Amino acid sequence: MLGFILDACASFFAFSSLTRPFGTVKSVHKGGEGLTGTRRKMHAKAKKVMVNKLKKASQLSVSSHKREDADFLPLEGGPGRKLSDKEAPVDNNATVLYIGRIPHGFYEKEMEGFFKQFGTIKRLRIARNKKTGKSKHFGFMEFESPEVAKIVADSMHNYLLFEHILQVDLVPPERVHPKLWNGANRIYKPLNWMQIERKRHNKERTLKEHKKLVERILKRNQKRKKKIEAAGIEYECPEIAGSIQPVSKKIKFDDEESE
Repeated sequence: MLGFILDACASFFAFSSLTRPFGTVKSVHKGGEGLTGTRRKMHAKAKKVMVNKLKKASQLSVSSHKREDADFLPLEGGPGRKLSDKEAPVDNNATVLYIGRIPHGFYEKEMEGFFKQFGTIKRLRIARNKKTGKSKHFGFMEFESPEVAKIVADSMHNYLLFEHILQVDLVPPERVHPKLWNGANRIYKPLNWMQIERKRHNKERTLKEHKKLVERILKRNQKRKKKIEAAGIEYECPEIAGSIQPVSKKIKFDDEESE
């Protein structure tokens, strides 16, 4: 009873202090149920709010786990799952490195001079175009020590060099192709295609080849004449000197002259 009176007094003084600026308070009347009923309602409401919060938290945790598992989908199909540390492939014997996004001018000699600071290089190969000899901007490098290869992969991956971000990755031994090192440690000399084309153009042709060449030129010239006439231009194209058949080198005599 004493507690009820104290609570009533406290509520009266609190309410009167709030309404004092508006005037003098004579009495305070609070309707509804008693204080115990109000406490029960407040306790039930707080309990309901807490239960709802726990339900939402459990749903969020389940959905986050599902999203995390869905990030790791196996290639062979099936539900998503997360790759554990035991299943992660770990290979400490890899000595071959794949190097991608190689900048222009950073070729075999320059790469060997740069990467030999890490350790001994066994083989080095840059992929090149067979026709032009130009770099394809990726290559492979093999070190003697797997530890050195691991250090190079960790330190040089995403390394900015001549405005190119190098891509350096370890290649597992089972993925190294037998023909990967064909042409390694060899200075590539590109073919002189201008010289090859010059020889092809200036080669001696037989009568049959010469006739075929002249027919092709005359056909192009005829198309050119038709285009000029269609444009309304009066122009006579000069005759091509090569249209005349070449004189045979073999001299033939008649039977009468031979006698």
